[in-house]
Amino acid sequence: MSMDNLAGSTARNPDLDWSQVRETILMLALAVAQIEMSMRDSDESVEVLSNSFTSMVGQVKMIEKTVASLPDTAETADAKAAIVGSCATVGEMMRAAIVAFQFYDKLTQRLSHVSSSLGTLADLISDTRRLYNPYEWLGMQEKIKSRYTMVEEGLMFDAIMQGKTVRQALALYVQAIQDKKRQAASGGEDIELF
Repeated sequence: MSMDNLAGSTARNPDLDWSQVRETILMLALAVAQIEMSMRDSDESVEVLSNSFTSMVGQVKMIEKTVASLPDTAETADAKAAIVGSCATVGEMMRAAIVAFQFYDKLTQRLSHVSSSLGTLADLISDTRRLYNPYEWLGMQEKIKSRYTMVEEGLMFDAIMQGKTVRQALALYVQAIQDKKRQAASGGEDIELF
């Protein structure tokens, strides 16, 4: 039984073939489906926003070019300065939006990892030949950890695998991110947050 084959006995309709393993797999499949649908829905919205920002950048550049081509007279100087200032403000706002898109991209990468990890877990649980083999679990855990792109994610993973609570693991993650930001602010090293 894998996540692709979930038919059979359920808690709503139990028979002699009912098992908590199948129920667990059903719940994992539901979680994966919800994550996948959420990412698909949000991807469409972000695509619309991204296209809008691309268009706005072009429009702002055209406004700046048009203003630059106007004659420099006493009557137009204040208006030109105001337009150029407004274009600069809009440009800063668009840069801030682009940073927000980078955070969104990071979020979707993480959700994709979670979805994949849940699928991998469901596949392992559904295979009785692998379910009780500690080496299979270690292999699955290493596969999950290998997908992480940030050191801090690995720290959080290791904390959970060492038996720390979710709250403790998150605190370690947050502390590592704060340390990284402090180090970057002090000029200690060039880092890329995304």
